Amino acid sequence: MFPAASLLAFSLLATAYGQQIGTLTAESHPRLTVQQCTSANNCQTQQHTVVLDSNWRWLHATGSSTNCYTGNTWDASLCPDPVTCASNCALDGADYAGTYGITTNGNALTLKFVTQGPYSKNIGSRVYLMDQNDNNYEMFNMNNQEFTFDVDMSNLPCGLNGALYFVEMDADGGKARFPSNKAGSKYGTGYCDTQCPQDIKFINGEANILGWEGSPSDPNAGTGQFGTCCNEMDVWEANMNGAAFTPHVCSVQGQTRCEGTDCGDGDERYDGICDKDGCDFNSFRMGDQTFLGPGKTVDTNQKFTVVTQFLTNNNQSTGTLNEIRRLYVQNGRVIANSKTNIPGLGEFDSVTDAFCNAQKEVFGDTNTFEKLGGLATMGTSFQKGMALVMSIWDDHAANMLWLDSDYPTDVPATNPGVSRGPCPTNSGIPATIEASEASSSVTFSNIKFGPIGSTY
Repeated sequence: MFPAASLLAFSLLATAYGQQIGTLTAESHPRLTVQQCTSANNCQTQQHTVVLDSNWRWLHATGSSTNCYTGNTWDASLCPDPVTCASNCALDGADYAGTYGITTNGNALTLKFVTQGPYSKNIGSRVYLMDQNDNNYEMFNMNNQEFTFDVDMSNLPCGLNGALYFVEMDADGGKARFPSNKAGSKYGTGYCDTQCPQDIKFINGEANILGWEGSPSDPNAGTGQFGTCCNEMDVWEANMNGAAFTPHVCSVQGQTRCEGTDCGDGDERYDGICDKDGCDFNSFRMGDQTFLGPGKTVDTNQKFTVVTQFLTNNNQSTGTLNEIRRLYVQNGRVIANSKTNIPGLGEFDSVTDAFCNAQKEVFGDTNTFEKLGGLATMGTSFQKGMALVMSIWDDHAANMLWLDSDYPTDVPATNPGVSRGPCPTNSGIPATIEASEASSSVTFSNIKFGPIGSTY
């Protein structure tokens, strides 16, 4: 995730968030099948579920339906301090389809952008894949493996992001490390990523109320004193006009609470503990503007398959990650990834440390990715285990221009690396698209993982 202030990436126009377990709404995780492959045409179907992130959920007093958080304000009587708030407030179950627009059908997960529920209007969502026992997040080590899924984003216009990615969360959502977190993974707690988001209401089992300030653009969101950081592998960030895959790394392992400079907020973006820019491969930004989009080589008007391969130096899962390859399959045809076509940048069609270093130099970008260890650090994170995340969101920080338009907007679009997609620079404004594009959605389906060459 790229924006300099990703804290407002998601919005819920309701009252939400918490750590204790509420009993007013039953929690039932939607079922989703995935396949684990051992060789070509040899895949076994597994029954999993998905769970909604805790930041979307209703938070209320443990003994009543009184909200702990309303608009962008905490209830001072229930939440006088972080620890008391975590004790007083309960995180409740979710009506996945009715309130959040989240539905599953066999191997398919559909996420709606805007859902008008019985009590509130919901914007976006974020879910995690649970293990087969429905107890913890499924943890993946993708070194020397490939990950494949189908995506239909024909209903996902400029300014939106249907994302599928891995983050180094605790498998139990932090429940064991932070005993005040009673809810854990079954209620979607413990999120982190390389943007070190400070809009997360509970971090390390405590309410993030210290220094809380409401957002100037979102009346239902805000930021606290702390952020929550970890390594992140963005396998897919996309809408029908653009797509990118991006490894991001940190100087810390596992979910880590940050404060001050370590969070890398604002002008301290490159002084924090995580690489917020990452090393992205966006075909449009890399010089091929005919590759992915409506009616293009990869036609986003139709469903297609995305294959991502994580290669190591010794072709073993214990090896050092040194290349991330991408290919597509559509209408029975395997489509190789596009190649870079930028003056001064050699010909690349995958993410390697050499590609990242060359790209950063030609684009004039700060190379925090190399400073924090590059692909080797990403591979170490996979060895530890990473949770699978799927989401749909709009961007209060940068209107998603970093994905599908010209960004930054204060330099010529002809500068290398600035043009990232065909969307206008005045597109993606949340207040606009939450009304005009409310019916948008993304569907991820047919998830498979296994050895290189086994999933397509």
